[in-house]
Amino acid sequence: MAKTRPGVASPKSKLGKKDIDSYTIRGTNKVVRAGDCVLMRPSDAGKPPYVARVEKIEADARNNVKVHCRWYYRPEESLGGRRQFHGAKELFMSDHYDVQSAHTIEGKCIVHTFKNYTRLENVGAEDYYCRFEYKAATGAFTPDRVAVYCKCEMPYNPDDLMVQCEGCTDWYHPACVGMTIEEAKKLEHFACTECSSGEGVKRSQNGFASSPTNDLKVSFVFLSLLLSNAIKVCQHPCLLQFEMWMQNAEKDDHE
Repeated sequence: MAKTRPGVASPKSKLGKKDIDSYTIRGTNKVVRAGDCVLMRPSDAGKPPYVARVEKIEADARNNVKVHCRWYYRPEESLGGRRQFHGAKELFMSDHYDVQSAHTIEGKCIVHTFKNYTRLENVGAEDYYCRFEYKAATGAFTPDRVAVYCKCEMPYNPDDLMVQCEGCTDWYHPACVGMTIEEAKKLEHFACTECSSGEGVKRSQNGFASSPTNDLKVSFVFLSLLLSNAIKVCQHPCLLQFEMWMQNAEKDDHE
């Protein structure tokens, strides 16, 4: 099975069609209905299955069953590609609609909200999550802003262990505060450098002296990266001017 390109209509059958309530996946007793999320066989056997949400199920006079679906994209399928903060089970809900044979459905899955996914005690093979909507033609995301954490100012990746400061309640990657994963798991209390001198907060023996210059540099690199992606899409003159300023600032830092 191959996805159609975004914006390209799927071929329409000339036979009479009718909507049906459900479809039973071949070789199983699993029933698919509109609103369910499914795994669909990819055209390349070496790739992971496609993930889609079923919008409607229909059958023609010969009982050929088709599903109208809305694709989820994996980060590596998006224009920006996979980034450090993307989790292994992260998907983007796209605006790419399609019609495919129901026989390509291999199984069912669950696409959780990001909040609900982070509350799962055990993540199964069928569990995924979505926190962004994605426009396949332009590469734009909604929301276009996301909270960042730690000294590295990166969005939260639920696959990565983080420790919370008891003072400011911000979250940190162990490596960013001079700890190993094993050390972080043994912590009973943790305070970041800024909070470790405050009253009522126990100082961590693994404290890491922050560097304002390095923190500022990391923020610049991250912002520049996001702007570069935006420039490829819209070429807005204000963004171009700011991008040039950022590049000059980074060049001055190296001299």
